[in-house]
Amino acid sequence: MQQAALQFATRARNAKTALALLDAAKKRKLIYRMAEQLVAHSDLILEHNAIDMAEGRKAGLSKALLDRLLLSPERIEEMAQSLREIADLDDPVGEMYEFKRLDNGLQLAKMRVPIGTVLIIYESRPNVTSDAAGLCIKSGNSCILRCGKEALNSANAIGKVLQQALSEMKLPVDAITVIDDSSRELLEELLKLHKHIDLVVPRGGEGLIQFVTDHSKIPIVKHDKGLCHIYIDEHAQIPMAKSITLNAKVQRPGVCNAAETLLVHQNIAARILPELIADLIAKGVEIRGCEITRELSKNSAVVTAQDVDWDTEYLDLILSVRVVPSLQAAIDHINTHGSQHSEAIVTDHYENARHFQQAVDSAAVYVNASTRFTDGGQFGMGAEIGISTQKLHCRGPMGVRDLTSSKFVINGNGQIR
Repeated sequence: MQQAALQFATRARNAKTALALLDAAKKRKLIYRMAEQLVAHSDLILEHNAIDMAEGRKAGLSKALLDRLLLSPERIEEMAQSLREIADLDDPVGEMYEFKRLDNGLQLAKMRVPIGTVLIIYESRPNVTSDAAGLCIKSGNSCILRCGKEALNSANAIGKVLQQALSEMKLPVDAITVIDDSSRELLEELLKLHKHIDLVVPRGGEGLIQFVTDHSKIPIVKHDKGLCHIYIDEHAQIPMAKSITLNAKVQRPGVCNAAETLLVHQNIAARILPELIADLIAKGVEIRGCEITRELSKNSAVVTAQDVDWDTEYLDLILSVRVVPSLQAAIDHINTHGSQHSEAIVTDHYENARHFQQAVDSAAVYVNASTRFTDGGQFGMGAEIGISTQKLHCRGPMGVRDLTSSKFVINGNGQIR
């Protein structure tokens, strides 16, 4: 395992210089060619995805996880379009900023540069393979992509297709390295290679994040779970609150920006909860509520929420519901149980809205909008590596600019110290 990990990392590291020196026009051409290859080889990708889907059903994966895993001609076209959008983004590499002239005449500035070699670890979403590769190419980085066993066949097929574009342009194919081994043993060896790999980006469940945190000798940007909340304030417009809650929970429950907990102010709970819970149940949502929620809903289908529910990312049609006595109680609940991903308040009260946005410690905090918008494309950034739930060096959707570092460039005319 140690030797295999070293070979993967060495090849990827050796490829990074060629990418770092590509100009913006060549990178754009390369990424467009990657998109063309995806569409041209969609039958091959779908054939490998069918194997993953069959094995996933056999393994008993939930509907939400199977939805994440599934590819179709339409989804492959969406992947290709995402690459085109990445290609058309402004190229951050080489950007100069923070100009300064010192008293001694030295001229200083910062220049954006690639990070180097990025190891991206993800689970059952094969579309991450092309998005991550495109973003790394755009930012001048080589990448090592390691997906979970659920998507291994799909990811390998996508990786080989993308490598053809590199080969056509006489670039090292190892600039996009897809690991064909999903074992934790190989991953543990990769995480030791701090002299070869410059950054690790894990995105997935708690177990994966904890494993990487415990074993990595390489700097990490975590893309942790999305335990997102909707808080319906006492000053909320009831139709808006219903619409936002239904969208945040039901539209696509298996993604990290879907709502997992609904908090409702006690002064509005009796007016909104019975009908809202009925609407959610009609959409197939299982409700796990506090005692007040159960009393107000008057629906025997509502089960009693356990302590563990407030800390659970369901990624499914399940919603925890709690009635809270105040705005501050809602904020305290979110800061205690949330994952610092995305939270929303529904309210017409300006001060409550501003206080919620200031006091809630999360990457994205909404007023009167669904948490489902936390996404690089929705934010106008193009595709993203994932949603960073930590504070260094980026937070929220991690786009192409976040895959760069900086260096000082200094011009003089003979100064000595």
